[in-house]
Amino acid sequence: MRTLVIHTGGTIGMVQTAEGYAPQLGIVEDCLVELHSMNKITGDFELVVADPLIDSGKAMPHDWNWIGGTISDHYNDFDAFVVTHGSDTMAFTSCALSYALEGLDKPVILTGSMLPLTVQNNDGLRNLTDAMNAVHDAGAGVWVQFAGRRLHGTRVRKSHSSAFDAFHDAAMDVPARRIVDAFKWQTYSTFNVPVLAFTPGMDGEILEHCAERADGIVLRCYGSGTVPDLPELAPALGLAKKRHVPVIATSQCAEGGVALGTYAAGAALLEAGVIDGRDATVEAVYTKLLYGLSKDSSECDLRSTLAAPICGEFARTILR
Repeated sequence: MRTLVIHTGGTIGMVQTAEGYAPQLGIVEDCLVELHSMNKITGDFELVVADPLIDSGKAMPHDWNWIGGTISDHYNDFDAFVVTHGSDTMAFTSCALSYALEGLDKPVILTGSMLPLTVQNNDGLRNLTDAMNAVHDAGAGVWVQFAGRRLHGTRVRKSHSSAFDAFHDAAMDVPARRIVDAFKWQTYSTFNVPVLAFTPGMDGEILEHCAERADGIVLRCYGSGTVPDLPELAPALGLAKKRHVPVIATSQCAEGGVALGTYAAGAALLEAGVIDGRDATVEAVYTKLLYGLSKDSSECDLRSTLAAPICGEFARTILR
């Protein structure tokens, strides 16, 4: 088994400085060598390091392109890939890779830590060891290995800001990969896609502003898909539809998702052409919208891509 380790940065490879934790080269690299020498990990591995190291809080779609491009460039030379990554945007990256690594038939394991390898009683050593060993039995697809659990790439979300067990997913038996005939990396382009959460008393003009300028919109609705009675909502959605701007709805709740049309307060969204995001996470919906826009598809194809399951992002079907 040959594994390519892609070290992007994150807490796992940081040291304590006067200003707080900061990334430093050599930490993850030295740890891997030591683990291999102690037979804590098996198989051959090579290492690619981001230059400069990426602070995941500052991660951008071009960073996804670097990671995905690196996997694509070395795809035929390795049996598996491990990506070390900061925890704050790890779920976004795992979703982005899940969609855009089309035809992936090898495991891609993301991992990181809440405390650096350089401090005592850290979680990085376990997570890195587990990720390197997970490649031997993980199925093809994108996974997050964290706190002793292997989590689905499009169902995972960061649920705690500081606990070692910071990530969770919704258990399901759907493959974590995009099944197509041949492997291909789909590059992400830059788009303006705001994520808007409805709140009591919000200024509806922000909806009109986004409808005028955005390339796509994610709406975070209450509960199963209800929204406030804003006079600006219908005109904004009408303008988005006229401009062929895709709008997809998701829930502010951690579980259950939206089911547009269940309540009259949400039925207007369906009538306006808003796509039902079902129980997908906001990370999965946002990155899927960027993925669909990046494919330069027709409006019909784009809506089909957003509404249909690709690699397990939906745990339930729409029943109407």
